[in-house]
Amino acid sequence: MPDRLPPTPTLQTGRLVLRPLRMEDAPIIQRRFPQWEIVRFLNGNHVPWPYPADGAASHIADCLEEMARGEKLYWSIALESAPDDPIGRIELRPDDGKSRDMRGFWLDPGHHGKGFMTEAAECVTAFAFVTLGWPHLWLSNDTRNAASARIKEKQGATLVDREPCRSVEGDGTREVWLLKREDWLARRGA
Repeated sequence: MPDRLPPTPTLQTGRLVLRPLRMEDAPIIQRRFPQWEIVRFLNGNHVPWPYPADGAASHIADCLEEMARGEKLYWSIALESAPDDPIGRIELRPDDGKSRDMRGFWLDPGHHGKGFMTEAAECVTAFAFVTLGWPHLWLSNDTRNAASARIKEKQGATLVDREPCRSVEGDGTREVWLLKREDWLARRGA
């Protein structure tokens, strides 16, 4: 894996625009993100709860620094018809050899059940495997987050482990999945 990631590119799917996260997204994300349905299964060590009034601006500032250093890629997820109105966020990070977690995402609950996150995850996975040439993606989710697990299953990931975790909701267990590039490419070609 490279020492430095390229700048976060704009990506498109049939219905979505995934564009680099930007500070101008803060007011919309501050309004959409702090919902229990979104945060409850996210990492309790990284997501403050209750969410502070400046939470989105502070988080985006950190993300922009990581992007500038070439450490991570962050996209705002928006409908193609409203590219300046993010409905979620997705990120991609290289394998650090220990966390077994290379992608994270959230989506406004008003847009759940429409396949948007599966579409965004496939797009970002294609970028990781085809453009960056990564051999695998480690993925994880709180075991109580069945919707996140379904996305991994649809992509062809293999459940390889369960381990303790701390989510915003409290202590629990996370599922660890491995998605191999060759398996993903074979599934797409089928």
